[in-house]
Amino acid sequence: MTTPDPQPPTPESPDTPEPQFKDRVYRSPSGIAGGVLLLAIMGWLGIDALVTGGGRTPWLALATLLLLVPLVTAFTLRPAVYANEQRLRVRNPFRVITLPWGTVEAFRSGYSNEVLDTAGGKYQVWAVPVSLRGRKRAARKEARGDTPGARRGRSPQSPQPAPVADGPVRAQGDQIMDELRELLAARGKDPRAQGEVSVRWAYEVAAPAAAGAVLLAILLAVG
Repeated sequence: MTTPDPQPPTPESPDTPEPQFKDRVYRSPSGIAGGVLLLAIMGWLGIDALVTGGGRTPWLALATLLLLVPLVTAFTLRPAVYANEQRLRVRNPFRVITLPWGTVEAFRSGYSNEVLDTAGGKYQVWAVPVSLRGRKRAARKEARGDTPGARRGRSPQSPQPAPVADGPVRAQGDQIMDELRELLAARGKDPRAQGEVSVRWAYEVAAPAAAGAVLLAILLAVG
């Protein structure tokens, strides 16, 4: 009588489960639009100088593009904030800061938005700029009672609007910071959201910009 071959062991599940939801991504639409416009103008002018320019003009154009394209990209297209249930990742022009929620002390909003860690570190959130104009616009809407809840509460059959509590009107950047504060309150004590803060410098941005600056300085010095 033959005995059946033993079944292979079932692989164990990993100790650290996958996040239950994907990263929430926050970026500045106005910054992206401005960056695309600037890059298009620089590309048009730079390529024209490279193709039709004479003497040192093509070299100057190349050095200028090497210097400016990475910088414009870094300050407009690159900034982003990624948040999931375990950590916050802030991608700034020249650094990427990864903070498990357990290391985040607070978010601070003034003339700029910042995240503070429990070790005393402070990091600006470039992807969520503060708009004083947006805050004034939100304050005017709040003063008029022009809130989303109030608009939904109005009925054409009733002369009086039905009040709906939807909270105060907030500028877009302030709304994003409120969402991040809610995530911090919900995930800050979770054992899976503990760890250490890590900071990585963006050499892929700094290196070509530095090369362009050196080349431009040499061309201007020998000219």
